[in-house]
Amino acid sequence: MQPISPASLLPADLARATLVGRIWRDGPCVVAVRGGEAVDITQTAATVAELFERSDALDIARHAPGIALGPVQALMAQALAAPADQPLLLAPCDLQAVKACGVTFAVSLLERVIEEQAGGDAARAASLRAALQATLGSDLSALQPGSDAAQRLKQQLQQRGAWSQYMEVGIGPDAEVFTKAQPMSSVGCGAQVGLLPSSAWNNPEPEIVLAVNSHGQVLGATLGNDVNLRDIEGRSALLLGKAKDNNASCAIGPFIRLFDDGFTLDTVRQAEVSLLIEGADDGFVLEGASFMREISRDPLDLVRQTAGQYHQYPDGFMLFLGTMFSPVKDRAALGGGFTHHLGDRVTIASTALGALVNEVQRCDAIPPWTFGVRALYRSLAQRGLI
Repeated sequence: MQPISPASLLPADLARATLVGRIWRDGPCVVAVRGGEAVDITQTAATVAELFERSDALDIARHAPGIALGPVQALMAQALAAPADQPLLLAPCDLQAVKACGVTFAVSLLERVIEEQAGGDAARAASLRAALQATLGSDLSALQPGSDAAQRLKQQLQQRGAWSQYMEVGIGPDAEVFTKAQPMSSVGCGAQVGLLPSSAWNNPEPEIVLAVNSHGQVLGATLGNDVNLRDIEGRSALLLGKAKDNNASCAIGPFIRLFDDGFTLDTVRQAEVSLLIEGADDGFVLEGASFMREISRDPLDLVRQTAGQYHQYPDGFMLFLGTMFSPVKDRAALGGGFTHHLGDRVTIASTALGALVNEVQRCDAIPPWTFGVRALYRSLAQRGLI
């Protein structure tokens, strides 16, 4: 594997981007990146969640006084050199809930149905994929979820015995929204991500993640890896929590890019998210991409389905938007499909957001998560920040 360039982790138009993130400096600190320079603004905004509640969040990120930390590329170089158990660069969110939407792309919908029907047998996936596509006989990407056409297709599939709980959230009126991780538990760029030791069929999920405040306002976006254990080898969707919410199973970063005149929600709607997996033990390489223009539900619709009159998030939330990418390239054996090896390097990138890089390890071999909300507030109090 080639060394990682710090510049590759940052937006292509870094000079015009306004970024917000967190680093460790005697405790978690809020950092703004403006004109390529990093500034610690914790004295003005003790948490990212607090910053995003301000109506002038963009102006604060651009102009608030703070401690100059130098060029952000140098900071990223330090972060890459930091030991895995003492990361410099933290996930750019803190008190926010971490939510995720599943099955928001037609391609990933098909793969979820295949996983369900395969019951953990990766060798059956190829034949099931061909049979399911023949059964559907329809371009699901052109189907509007919740529409009359979607309802008619549902009835046809039920008659053929091909209906699935994944089909319901893929083309039905209600999106799948679940809790991916606890506040403060996400890891950042350069950190290790964790797999369950019992899992032998798993993959990364490259996604764009929206930063939303308590009022449902979307302030910016970043990248995320929704580390996926295929519902514990496809055994049951009721095992979602065990499959999804493990130590270091959620990576977000490197920074949240705030919306402004040059970076908007329309930029997100047209974004391409690339994925590169590099094996440390076998030289395996897999490349793929997810195109946001092919998402079945608009990002704002997903935000509305996550929060509103039925569910509130007083500290805001981070929302994974889902992915169309499903790795099916054989790795160990013909027909065996893809699964992670320990030591894999996963790079998720998008031009306007930079790149999120993580190394795959077992979740029980990674240092346990111990720094939660109470620890954050003790740290801020000790530094006189609250």
